[in-house]
Amino acid sequence: MYRRSLALSAAVAALLVLVPAALAARVHVRVEGKTQTIFGSAEPTLNVKANALDALDSASLAGEFYYHVTLSAFGPYVDQIGRYPAGGTSGWIFKVNGIVPPVGADQVTVKDGDTVLWYWATFTGSAGPLTLEVETSIVKGKRCFFASGRNDVGRASRMRSVVFTLNGRRIGSSTGVVCTRLGRYAVRVAKAGAVRSRTYSGR
Repeated sequence: MYRRSLALSAAVAALLVLVPAALAARVHVRVEGKTQTIFGSAEPTLNVKANALDALDSASLAGEFYYHVTLSAFGPYVDQIGRYPAGGTSGWIFKVNGIVPPVGADQVTVKDGDTVLWYWATFTGSAGPLTLEVETSIVKGKRCFFASGRNDVGRASRMRSVVFTLNGRRIGSSTGVVCTRLGRYAVRVAKAGAVRSRTYSGR
């Protein structure tokens, strides 16, 4: 009887260890700060326990940066990441798969393959800043990169007057497009008042 009880206890303990790991999602995570990228310019994949707030916690562990959560009437609220606390019309918000959810980060469950972006935002009216993205295609034998900006509800539009960084070289573009010879590139795009893009890497 004692041995059976001991074996049962061991089995329960093993399940308690294995269940959280089994429930973890593999999620792409990036954190864009006020003046620079804090974590994951290329949106690496992390193990995330359950939700968008857990994604920030996983990034904090991987990138060894500070963040702070306070409890508000609406639930946990991230009031600081890195050196900058929220204040006035500026603070920290998040998107999941390009969309700002209508609920708190602890209420947004993530699944394998999702992308979670935390970023510093200054609000003008009810809308936050556009989050930039790099798109690419081959045009007449050249590799072309296009800048787009995604709003809070996930709608993307072409952006003009941006600055691309191609393999470390900054290139201004009034049209939001830059074309170059074929090859391997690491590309980002930035624009004043918008959230810098992730790093596109490839041919």
